Amino acid sequence: MKQSQIKKLLPWVYQRTAQPGNPLAALLEVMQDLHAPVEATIGRLDSMFDPRRTSDGFVSYLAGWVDLGVLIDMSRGGGPAASKTFPTGLGRLRELIASAAMLSEWRGTKKGLQMFLEIATGASGFSIDEQVRGPDGSVMPFHLQVTAPKDLVMHRSLLERIIELEKPAYVTYQLSFQD
Repeated sequence: MKQSQIKKLLPWVYQRTAQPGNPLAALLEVMQDLHAPVEATIGRLDSMFDPRRTSDGFVSYLAGWVDLGVLIDMSRGGGPAASKTFPTGLGRLRELIASAAMLSEWRGTKKGLQMFLEIATGASGFSIDEQVRGPDGSVMPFHLQVTAPKDLVMHRSLLERIIELEKPAYVTYQLSFQD
């Protein structure tokens, strides 16, 4: 806010008194300088809530907004640095946040789980079998077999957290990796 705009908000007697070189004019200049950082923040407010453009430190906060905070590795501490501990990288976390609304539409489905795993890891080639046969040859009810690409073995705990988060509560699963 410029000095002239602030001056217009003052009572008429103060407006008349504010002349260059007097204390009130100096106070108006200070007030203008105090508004500058807030105005700059407001000017880029849209970028703060866009997961692809926000600062690295704000990504974990946005993840909490869309219920993805559980996927961040908090063993290394929370706060702004937490977003840097997402196992497959900060870029993958940004994409998950950006896709959160779409993923929530498919939550609890095979398609939703597969999309979630692919976005979180940046890899394709996941297969989800809903007709898993038990030792006796019969289909195991309410059981999934999730097969992931073999190069994702190092991210097993992330994959398990995602499956736990996205599958229906009554469903059990088995995670394996391609040979």
